[in-house]
Amino acid sequence: MDTNSLVIKKSKPRLPAIEYIRGISMLGVIAIHVGSQYLMNTSANIHLIALFEVASRFSVPIFFFISAFGLFYNMDPEKPLKYGSFMKRRAKTVIIPYIVWSVLYLAHDGIFYQVGFPGIASLGSLLLFGNAKYQLYFLVILIWFYILMPLWVYMVRRIGLKGLAILLIIQIIFDYWSSFSVSFNTWVYSLTDPLLRAVFMYRLNYWVMHYVFIFVLGGWLAWHMDSFKDIMQRFRNTITILFWVSLVSLLGFYYHLIFNTGYTALEAINTAHQLSPAGILYTIMASIFFFNIFTYQKYPEKLNTLLHILGKHSYFAYLAHPLAITYLAYFLAQTGKIMTAPIAIVFYVVTAGIAVTAGVLVRQLGNIIPLINELTIGVYPKNKSVQKG
Repeated sequence: MDTNSLVIKKSKPRLPAIEYIRGISMLGVIAIHVGSQYLMNTSANIHLIALFEVASRFSVPIFFFISAFGLFYNMDPEKPLKYGSFMKRRAKTVIIPYIVWSVLYLAHDGIFYQVGFPGIASLGSLLLFGNAKYQLYFLVILIWFYILMPLWVYMVRRIGLKGLAILLIIQIIFDYWSSFSVSFNTWVYSLTDPLLRAVFMYRLNYWVMHYVFIFVLGGWLAWHMDSFKDIMQRFRNTITILFWVSLVSLLGFYYHLIFNTGYTALEAINTAHQLSPAGILYTIMASIFFFNIFTYQKYPEKLNTLLHILGKHSYFAYLAHPLAITYLAYFLAQTGKIMTAPIAIVFYVVTAGIAVTAGVLVRQLGNIIPLINELTIGVYPKNKSVQKG
């Protein structure tokens, strides 16, 4: 089938679950990065670390699930993909904000840490691998998913349940090899050529292969929405049980590494992560569980307002929260306070609050000065808007 045009079905109903999951995922990402600050305390509580760094591990891959779901949900599976128009929209919503935020962080950190702005030679590498700031690699992977969109459309059109099962097995094997193969990682660290070393050293920052299954699954479920909704309704309890079993399994892996293998907390979270077999299964179940919860309102309806705010401003909060972390950590250092467990919890709440509040304020300012929203979150005035997937 020709893949040269894209038709958007405007008649499809809005799915609040997509927005709400974005908000929950953003909070999870902030938890991971606050957990990294808390880990600097050598006496950090391993259970709080488990909450910050393990239970939240679905956060990044579920973003790919939701991104694919939104893209494919708004596509007509019977119509071909107009690749040029698709990439033009993605350039506005993702590529431009990525470059803007990368330059902003490089300039800010150059001044704050007194290291200066990187030279032109290293700037290209920083942008290519998403190393301008620790959260920006997500956008690099997302851009690569967009660039390869014809491949995903081809796969989603033709894959079935058996194909998805095979793809999942391949995904688990590949991620295990990339993450845990001693021979492969030893080879990577032995490389002497700077460029070749960077290509493999930063593979987690741009190799879409690490997240192909969850992306394809999101697209496939979007194109089988009626069947997906039927499954969620019929197997609600099973989905809930499997979600908690998958979480307990990942946490059990984390505690096993600490108590039985002798790992430090840092070593444990760097092993019990989203690319481990338990982490992949946890991501899948979290994606389906949260979609089920938010589709069928299995929670107090009053929370929808908060979930809407979190989801609407999740993009800005995700991109901006390292600034809040930087200055809050600087404040703690200046006051001589050690990040204990209570302080870490407050630190997290304040970081998330600042990031979301900043998103709200900047969005309002951007309504007055559209260029602000265009550059920071890829949102354009309605007369020339580009819908984000």
